[in-house]
Formats: sequence, C-alpha cells, structure tokens
Amino acid sequence: KNPRGKKLGNSKGAWTSHLRRDVCSRIKGDPFWEPYLEQWEESKSPPGVHLAIFVEPYLRLLLEGSKTIESRFSVHRCAPYEKVNVGDVLILKRSGGPVVGLCQVSETLFYALGTVSLETIRAKYATALCAEDPAFWQDRKKASYATLLKVERPRTVEPLNLTKRDRRGWVVLASGHGLFP
Repeated sequence: KNPRGKKLGNSKGAWTSHLRRDVCSRIKGDPFWEPYLEQWEESKSPPGVHLAIFVEPYLRLLLEGSKTIESRFSVHRCAPYEKVNVGDVLILKRSGGPVVGLCQVSETLFYALGTVSLETIRAKYATALCAEDPAFWQDRKKASYATLLKVERPRTVEPLNLTKRDRRGWVVLASGHGLFP
C-alpha cells in the first residue's frame, strides 16, 4: 500500500509509476535532488533509475556515507552489470521493508572475474565497500561478474512502502534513454 492506503498492484508498471511520483514528493525542497529528479519528466536523456534492495548493515552504512561503493556479484551476466551509468539514481529499499533513500552513481566499474581476481577487488575496495569480514568475500567466491558503483549524495526519505513480490535484488526502472515504463 502507498501512504494514501491504496494497494499498488503487482505489475511492474503499477508500482513503478507510483514509486516515481512518491519519491519525487519526498524530496521536495531538496536543493540538489528536486531539480535533478525533474529530469525524469523534462529531459530527452534523463538519468537511469534503479531500485536496489539492501540488507543491513549495508543500507545504513550507505545512507550514513561510510559505505561509498555499492557492489553486486553474480554468477550470470545480469543487472546491474553493464546496466548502470554515471549519473544514474539508485532508489534504496530495505529488504522486506520500505524504500528509505536514494543516491547518485558517480563511477561505474564492471569486472569479469577471472580477468581480475576477487582478491584484487578485495584489496582495493574492501574499505569503501564496508566489507572487511572474510565471510563477505567467501560468499562471493563463485561469482563470475562484479559490479562496483561509487555513490554520492545519499539521502534518506520518509519510508515508502511498495508492493514488489519478486526476489530480484536489483530492478532497472529506466535505462537513461526513457522514462519509467
């Protein structure tokens, strides 16, 4: 249900259109985010927009600014690998919970693991990822692809509930070449 108590529906189109409107309403008056998000409707080449699902403590660390790089590792070549561009917006959703923030991508790094080792990535980026625990890296040993996104301008928003029933941890909402579906 959205804040007005209406059920948002299960189709991607239904919840994404409500999400865009509701996120924009929550950043009114923000000197950076309000004009930046107006590009969604006014620009011929708006920023890409992605819904990223997070578990704790990584969501809190990103919103606090301690975590400056978001990572996604996968066995198969799938989003966000090579689907994110500099300037894109990440809408941040708590796993099993509401949307609670957003941030902007300032740099993208895509690795086919094998050409670059997981240990090389760990040595270079573990601190910025807030991933010093060896278990984090052990859990990613079978990955074939790594996406690292340097992020900036994290901003919390009033929690926004939405009906998303699938298990995807990443949803491309707009590719930067068009608006929300």
